[in-house]
Amino acid sequence: MTKIGLIGLGTMGASFATNLLKAGIELTVHDIHRQIAEPHLTAGAHWADTPRELAAASDVILTSLPGPPEVEAVALDEVDGLIAGMAPDSVLFDLSTNSPTVVRHIHQVFARKGLHCLDAPVSGGPKGAASGKLAIWVGGEKEVFTTNRKALDALGDQVRYIGPIGAGAVAKLVHNAAGYAIQTIMAEVFSVGVKAGVEPLALFEAVRQGARGRQRTFDSLSEHYLINQYDPPDFALRLAHKDVSLAAELGREFDVPMRLINLTLAEMSEALGRGWGNRDSRVAMLLQQERAGIDLAVDPEDVQSVIEAD
Repeated sequence: MTKIGLIGLGTMGASFATNLLKAGIELTVHDIHRQIAEPHLTAGAHWADTPRELAAASDVILTSLPGPPEVEAVALDEVDGLIAGMAPDSVLFDLSTNSPTVVRHIHQVFARKGLHCLDAPVSGGPKGAASGKLAIWVGGEKEVFTTNRKALDALGDQVRYIGPIGAGAVAKLVHNAAGYAIQTIMAEVFSVGVKAGVEPLALFEAVRQGARGRQRTFDSLSEHYLINQYDPPDFALRLAHKDVSLAAELGREFDVPMRLINLTLAEMSEALGRGWGNRDSRVAMLLQQERAGIDLAVDPEDVQSVIEAD
């Protein structure tokens, strides 16, 4: 049986430990505060005084830590870190929200010693960690992932390999940044809706049943953006520009700052200036592709297969 080590027993890590033990996995744990490990030790986990000691007792190691400095220190400290205790060919999955640059550096250092490091950030929050309803996005050597994925399958129901080292960390940052940006725009538009006279609960009930409210956040990317097809339009840019112009006007009327809406309007106006008014409204997204120096065109059948896989 594979021996698993888990470092970090905070809000997420505590649930990870519980679920690993429920799965019948032999588990060794470590945290800077031993007392929070007591429930897991009572349930059958073993304790390690240092990351090095945990590494020596484990075939596969999971880290669930606050951020890049903590992960790097735990992994690379030459005295008490994982690298000082890991046997050749053993594996680290970093579950933390980490920097792609840091995780690639750890991977590089590990590789020189015959060790494996993969990034495997999770998405689902504390509720998902407790229930096992988690997405886990893995970057690194695919064969190493496939051989050692049992521990990840005990934690989440959507474990997915997505590419080379760092790919998981990139996906997590894209996901989280989008979520907080959406949160910011929600605050902006909801505030103008309430100030313009709509009762908050009624407004919430209304908009959550609209086209955007009924659709999964990222699914709209499949319709035009990923496949690079903006003609014929589902909804023309010139009409969408009118809608956003009216929202910006509403903000001015009720003295509500609309920074993000005005930025959106400026983006759409630039796209109109390109002569794209009769193309699909999402054609304005091409402007950011130009700035980033990328060109997307995924096969529509491949995109559809991802959606149908759900």
